[in-house]
Amino acid sequence: MKRRTRACGIAIILLAASGAGSMSQALAQEAAREPAPPPLAWGDPDLQAIWNNFTITPLERPAELGEQEFYTPEEAAALEQRAIEGVARQNAPSEVRSEPLPPGGNVGAYNSYWTEQGTRVVATGRTSIIVDPPNGRLPVLTAEAEARITSGEYRRLADAKDGRVPARGPEEMGLSERCLWYRGIPSFPTGYNNNYQFFQSEGFVVILQEHIHDLRVIPLDGRPHLPAAIRQFAGSSRGRWDGDTLVVETTNLRTPFIRRWSRPEHSLSRGELSEATRVIERFRRIDRNLLDYEFTVTDLETFTSEWSGSLPMERIDGPMYEFACHEGNYGMENMLAGSRADERAGR
Repeated sequence: MKRRTRACGIAIILLAASGAGSMSQALAQEAAREPAPPPLAWGDPDLQAIWNNFTITPLERPAELGEQEFYTPEEAAALEQRAIEGVARQNAPSEVRSEPLPPGGNVGAYNSYWTEQGTRVVATGRTSIIVDPPNGRLPVLTAEAEARITSGEYRRLADAKDGRVPARGPEEMGLSERCLWYRGIPSFPTGYNNNYQFFQSEGFVVILQEHIHDLRVIPLDGRPHLPAAIRQFAGSSRGRWDGDTLVVETTNLRTPFIRRWSRPEHSLSRGELSEATRVIERFRRIDRNLLDYEFTVTDLETFTSEWSGSLPMERIDGPMYEFACHEGNYGMENMLAGSRADERAGR
């Protein structure tokens, strides 16, 4: 589905690496631009809008940046200019392209017509979505996680998903290919459909994600989490207000779930989150057009420490579009037919 996003008119905070200040200080500068809506009739802060989290900022900080938390204005401008030029090259008519199209033989996936062609770093100017550990990179995997992801059924599922071995059936295809679940919690940008619509009523917050139109219904009434035996792809989410910040705790995530996103820089392919995972998310509306989103992932069966990130979202006018994923899905039949052909060929 082609996304038709537009810029929200929010100036990017481009902070120098030295003396840049904290993310909250940076976002506070945005508050003077256009006030947030007043509280809802029952007193809760109004988070309702369609929010987009697409960015060219990577999940992990590039190793060559070391401890540099923020881009300088010049670095951010250069990155965005390169992204703009890349989009222009992708969209150029074939007769004026500076490089030839790839040769046939591998049909690949979507071309640039279908992708969300963002060109901006995150509003805070950070060099990575991950803010803790301080190096902006995922923690080291535990020895148990290393063993889990390199052997057994997990390895089989990963190989089938990536086409290295024939899939025995649809159950071995990725959840996104089966149109069951895509984004994960926390949710990171992918090539398209990076929109989230927030709805509120007294006692509930609902988040509709455009990709595979998943709904997260988050109670705010203090009820306990689901029993530990009940596992869901979206887990069990419970929320509360901490001043003007919505705090959401999610447990009961279902595995095995190979955590991969289509954009390599947002990939967690180093590991699969375990059923011990606990995610804390914090949503705070900075102004009319900016939603601060922070998260902390605790999974000590996979990573040697917890890790946290920041991914501010920008408001768009919308509308949200239906993501019709599985209707007439000839792809699944064809992929499994390819697996049977590989088996006959002894691959």
